[in-house]
Amino acid sequence: MLDALGRDYQWVEVDIMSGGSRTPAFLGLNSAGQVPTLVLDDGRALAQSNAILLHLAEGTDWIPVDAYQRARMLEWLFWEQYSHEPYVAVARFQRVYAGKSADEIEPRLMERGHLALARMEAALATSAWLAGGEAATLADLALVAYTRVADEGGFDLARYPNVRSWIGRVETAFGIG
Repeated sequence: MLDALGRDYQWVEVDIMSGGSRTPAFLGLNSAGQVPTLVLDDGRALAQSNAILLHLAEGTDWIPVDAYQRARMLEWLFWEQYSHEPYVAVARFQRVYAGKSADEIEPRLMERGHLALARMEAALATSAWLAGGEAATLADLALVAYTRVADEGGFDLARYPNVRSWIGRVETAFGIG
C-alpha cells in the first residue's frame, strides 16, 4: 500500500522463526507479538494487516465512497482473515518456512484452501474485482498477497484461471511486481 501511494517508509525485517516478534522491544509495539506492525511517524504502532491497509488508504480511491461497495470490500477483508489466510498462508508457511513436505500438510488445510480459492474463482467469473465494483479495492490487495504465492503452499493455481487473471490485474493496479 505504501508503494502504491508513493510514500517513503523503512522496512524492518522481523525474524519470527528466531523469536524476533517476542522480544521486549517488539512486544512493546505489538503486545500480540505478530507481524506485520506499522510504526507511524509519531511513534504509535498499529497491528493487523487489514487495519494497517485501512489506515494507510483512508481518503484514497482504494476505499469505495459508496457505502455498499465499501461494505463489500470489508466483507472480503474479513473473509480473508477467517477463510483464506488460515489455510492458504498457513500451508505456505508450513512448506516454505517449516520445511514440511506435501505429505506432512494436514489434508483439511489443503481442502479449506482450495475452497477459498474456488470461492474467489466463482466471484471473479462475474467481476474483474472482488468487491464487484469498477476498480480495485483494498480487498483485492489484501487477498492477492498470499494468493499470488499459493503455489508455494501446494495450491495449483492452474485450476483457477479467473484468479490467475485477477492476480495480474491487481499487480498492475497496485504496481506490484
